[in-house]
Amino acid sequence: MNYAIVLRLLSYILYCEAALLLLPAMASLIYGEWMVLGVFLLTAALSAVAGALLHRIKPKSQIFYMREGFATTALCWLLISVVGAVPFVLTGSIPNPVDAMFETVSGFTTTGASILPAVEDLPRGILFWRSFTHWVGGMGVLVFVMAILPMGGDGHGMHMLRAEMPGPAVGKLVSRMSDTAKILYGIYLVMTVIEIVLLLAGGMPLFDACIHSFGSAGTGGFSSRNLSVGAYNNPYFEIVIGIFMLLFGINFNLYYFLLVRRFRDVFRSEELWAYVLIVATAVAAITLDIVHMYESVGTSLRHAFFQVSSIITTTGYATTDFNQWPAVSRTILVLLTFCGACAGSTGGGIKISRLLLLAKSVRKELHLYLHPNAVKKIKMDGKAVSHEVMRATNIYMIVYLMIVAASIFIISFDEFDLVTNFTAVVTTLNNV
Repeated sequence: MNYAIVLRLLSYILYCEAALLLLPAMASLIYGEWMVLGVFLLTAALSAVAGALLHRIKPKSQIFYMREGFATTALCWLLISVVGAVPFVLTGSIPNPVDAMFETVSGFTTTGASILPAVEDLPRGILFWRSFTHWVGGMGVLVFVMAILPMGGDGHGMHMLRAEMPGPAVGKLVSRMSDTAKILYGIYLVMTVIEIVLLLAGGMPLFDACIHSFGSAGTGGFSSRNLSVGAYNNPYFEIVIGIFMLLFGINFNLYYFLLVRRFRDVFRSEELWAYVLIVATAVAAITLDIVHMYESVGTSLRHAFFQVSSIITTTGYATTDFNQWPAVSRTILVLLTFCGACAGSTGGGIKISRLLLLAKSVRKELHLYLHPNAVKKIKMDGKAVSHEVMRATNIYMIVYLMIVAASIFIISFDEFDLVTNFTAVVTTLNNV
């Protein structure tokens, strides 16, 4: 293990977090929250100093393999969460360091689970930072760092992107990984700005528009309102946020293909069509199931669309208490948490591409039982899938199920009922 180069890369992470902390500091300045402003500036200064100390470490070798990539990714998430929790503790918003760490990890991993019973009384700077962690973590912290800082050879970027990006396979959009990261985050930023503008056009205050755009872009779900998006009771906001949640759940490579006019690559994407079909089917089924609970079919359709968008993209926003829905609708939502969004998106879950590969694998095995001498390759988007990708997908699912089972067993000691234990594990593991 090349520890020196891992620590050197972590110094860039600390530099970036120091810079990012200046944005909530600006929000505190605008709203006259002087104590909170001082806390953010102090935390940013400490992060920068720690980064400078790590940066003094000079690696003797530039060797950077997959194990260094995994180590950097794991330590990166731990480090940014520890530093990110400091403002919550020092401002007294979340005095307990363990609770503050939970909230920060939930933010950066875009899970959206919260220990806060109410958020509307929190300082604006803290609310901004809390939701901004979604935006930073949505595309991946290391992807963000790769997009703005030189981090060594292209081998560094490939190994880190493989360790960071969700999905069964990772590839380059262009020749250099750093340029690929810039393209991804450029698309991500533009889409976020468009959503903010559309929410402003509907009358949402600028601060709230930023908060909810950060949450839907990173598919995280933190809100500035106790009742989430449902607090506005505004169909326009629900439709805009619902659409953008779905858009951020699509593989960002497809947006790049649209920009370079590779329309055929977009329309032949099996994962995209499966994603659209699953969403449409779930919305239709839930609408029919809950239509008797609302005053019109349109209202039922709107609530069904928003909740399906929120759950399949693992965002977690809500416009209604879906716990009051019939068992069929609630079951569909739970199943969607497993499904998740597309690979290469900001969404969590297993990913639709993996589910497609598993389904194709099952179909191949059944075909071989009927035709033992047949030669059949698994293909995705017209291309043969390598044995390594299929093996990685199968191992992922085995480990995933083992973690689910072990986690349910561990939290069962808290004496909650089985449904609570099961859904708690599923939603946090899938970042819902």
